[in-house]
Amino acid sequence: MKSISETDKEFICEMQAPCFQLLSGEEVELIRASKTQVLFRKGENLTKQGTFTSYVLFLMEGIVKQYVEGDGTHNYNLRIIQPGEFLGLSALFNKKIFSYSTVSLTEARVFLLEKDALFKVLQQNGAFAIEIIKRYSHHNNVLYDSIRHLMYKQMNGRMADALLYLSSDEFKSFNLFALLSRKDIADFAGLSTETGIKLLKSFEKDGLIQLDDKSISILKPELLMDISKRG
Repeated sequence: MKSISETDKEFICEMQAPCFQLLSGEEVELIRASKTQVLFRKGENLTKQGTFTSYVLFLMEGIVKQYVEGDGTHNYNLRIIQPGEFLGLSALFNKKIFSYSTVSLTEARVFLLEKDALFKVLQQNGAFAIEIIKRYSHHNNVLYDSIRHLMYKQMNGRMADALLYLSSDEFKSFNLFALLSRKDIADFAGLSTETGIKLLKSFEKDGLIQLDDKSISILKPELLMDISKRG
């Protein structure tokens, strides 16, 4: 992790994300005065589950993996976070620790925003507050969907869900499979690494996907969708 000053070439002058366009000039200055720009290297943790937080993160560049830590050997991957998204919004609503961990899959440039300053803006700007609440609600919905898949879907359905999610159009500008290990993919499906690898090979044998080193090509997405629906 590296703090970025105004004299560094990585420095990003303004907050150009659409959500910040809802702020008044005074509010922008308040947020600007409370933020620190940080560069995270690939593989570095942006947040650590269970640690105290006094700030909210805003991802400007790069992609990040969000996950819940398990017993030390097993994690559960929740989602991929792209530029323009917040991390740690629960810090605004009386949650003093991070509920999850995040790790950078690429080099990531981030704003660290002091939560007290951000909360003050929420109190006085209704449109911005609604935008933040919408994002927080979306994060909760992702968690609920993940729990439902774990509870009600069998291994084949969970692996199909993981592959469909990671190959979806929202990530078409990234080659996610090249950035993820087989363990990462298994963690998205809530499976052990060994079971995940066996299922991937089984899907390849059935002609659903093609494995080539770290690369995975989806050959028959419609059949994966059918497996996902049947659970």
